[in-house]
Amino acid sequence: MQLDDYAIDVLVQGFPGKSVCHGTLGWSTIALLRGHGRNALVDVGAFGMRKTLLARLAERGLGPGDITDVVLTHCHYDHAVNWVTFPNARVFIGGSELDWAVTVPFGQTIVPELYVRELVASERLVRVAPGEEVLPRLAAHATPGHTPGHLVYVLEGAGHDVIFTGDAAKNRAELIECRADATMDAGASAASIAAIMELWRRRPGSVLIPGHDVPMVLRDGRPAYVDERRAAIVAWYDESLDETRVFELA
Repeated sequence: MQLDDYAIDVLVQGFPGKSVCHGTLGWSTIALLRGHGRNALVDVGAFGMRKTLLARLAERGLGPGDITDVVLTHCHYDHAVNWVTFPNARVFIGGSELDWAVTVPFGQTIVPELYVRELVASERLVRVAPGEEVLPRLAAHATPGHTPGHLVYVLEGAGHDVIFTGDAAKNRAELIECRADATMDAGASAASIAAIMELWRRRPGSVLIPGHDVPMVLRDGRPAYVDERRAAIVAWYDESLDETRVFELA
């Protein structure tokens, strides 16, 4: 999509689901913003997304060294691990989020502890406070609950906005019910989703890009998809590597 002088691509569609075997699919939205001389990523995914992410960037003529900015909504591994892939990028993250993440017990949460420790020590780190503008017209908003210092980023356009919610509002169901699954603080998450809905309603035509779902707009006051979900799993269930089964995740 185009928002004034920014081009916005959803490089990886987040998926609104979990595995019954290992708790999570670990599969989050990654968006690319190009404009004002910047190539910025909003969230960067986990290990399993590296090959796909680099291929999608290459399709747009970009390599890891071309990314100027990485904007992280929060510290969970499926959104934050791949910041190390982009050697020239400034890495923006909420200061209070990072302060919390460095205190979590090792091996007990889905915070990538060693990656967080490296980020804290990095010269490329930029700590963000709510209300700050990290790129021209891209501002941070406090949305705690899923994690204590989670930030939502709103890109303001002349006619409407684009809202990157990360996991403060992961999917359409959370937005409709105004409550969150997998939250550290259910009350704070409900308040954060209500605040996101207020941001969304204030400018008709605004697009919301959630952490684990397809971009949406409001139609008659309800979230409606503006893209078609494309996801599948390929499995080797037979005796030959040449025989695979594809499971479409509609």
